[in-house]
Order: sequence, then structure tokens, then C-alpha cells
Amino acid sequence: MGGGGGGGWSQLGNISALEQKARDALTSGKRNVFISFATEDINEVNLLRAQAKNENSDIEFNDHSVRAPYDSERAEYIRQKITERINRSSVTVVYVSDKTAESRWVSWEVQKSLELGKKVVAVHAGDRFTGRQPSWLKNGIKMVPWSKLAPEIK
Repeated sequence: MGGGGGGGWSQLGNISALEQKARDALTSGKRNVFISFATEDINEVNLLRAQAKNENSDIEFNDHSVRAPYDSERAEYIRQKITERINRSSVTVVYVSDKTAESRWVSWEVQKSLELGKKVVAVHAGDRFTGRQPSWLKNGIKMVPWSKLAPEIK
């Protein structure tokens, strides 16, 4: 009855196993990518995310769509949470479409990523982007087709 005693050594073993898992995750080469996009582009972004998973990519997308207006009452709280997510990411990828140039959230996320020292890569569907380019692309941010994204974020 009862089962007391002696759990100390087995717990230490569990801690060692957890430490090893953490080391493995850090050296596995997996990239935590913050993805920024206009909410109108959610369907295209979901398709691209699914494609990355199907290709056994080592890219892990970290995105959280913001549906609140940029100047809403919750905007400051949203900015704080987005900042935390960008800070934990390896790189910021911005999905560029005709809607992107109009998005104040995307513009803010790009600026915040640059402030935090993150590499920012713009990506578009298809071989060429012929839409209206956002003004923040002038910050030396490279734009590539989705098919050429992986080497850019390594």
C-alpha cells in the first residue's frame, strides 16, 4: 500500500531527458517563422502552409490573424502579444498580395520585426508579383516566390 519513497532519481532522469529533447530541438534546424499577412489573404496563406507541411519542410509557421482594426481599443494589447511572438521567431515572412499594401497591421509587424533585429522576407504566390508593392519593401527586404522561400530563411 502507499508507494512512498525514492522518486528523486527517476525525476532527475526525466529532467535529463527533457534537457536532451530541448537540445535536439535547438539543433534540429527547424525555423520558427512568424508569418504576416492581410486577413483577406487567409485562404492563400493556409494553402501555402499546407504545402510546406506536405513537403516535409523544416519550417514551422507561427501566425495569429488579427481581425481587430489597427486603431481599436484592443490594439495595444494585440501589439504586445504580436511583439512576443515575433521575438520568439527566427524570421518574419510576409505574404504579399494586392491587399498587403493597404494593411496597417502588416506594416506595423514588418517595422516591429526590423526593430527586433529579425530578418524579414516577403513572399508571393506564382512566379512573379505584378501587384502594388507595399512601401516597406523599400527597407531592403527581399521578395521571392513561394517556391524559393526555404533557402531565404535558413
